[in-house]
Amino acid sequence: MTTTTVDEQRLDAVFTALSDRTRRDIVARLSAGEATVTELADRYPMTLQAVSQHIRVLERSGLVTRGRHRQTRPCRLEPAALQAANSWIEESRRTWSERMDRLETHLARLQGREQ
Repeated sequence: MTTTTVDEQRLDAVFTALSDRTRRDIVARLSAGEATVTELADRYPMTLQAVSQHIRVLERSGLVTRGRHRQTRPCRLEPAALQAANSWIEESRRTWSERMDRLETHLARLQGREQ
């Protein structure tokens, strides 16, 4: 049985949230600044309730928070959650790059022996 840490669970939630095109688009839109659910919903051919569900997924993942401003609850992007995902991706990229470099070196040695 594999145990997962809180950080791993958060990362899982971020990647799950980002697996949907609409949610990625909402994240991209919020990178330009706050927006209400109504403002976000205007961009999509779906109900306000459907957009709200997407936002709830983003909130649970930590990618989005909702504040209070008078009568509205604007959504805002939380860059720290994206940074965690980016760090994981960068570490994986480094690992695979190192592996590919070692493979390339090994193949070059093998080819040198055959000639």
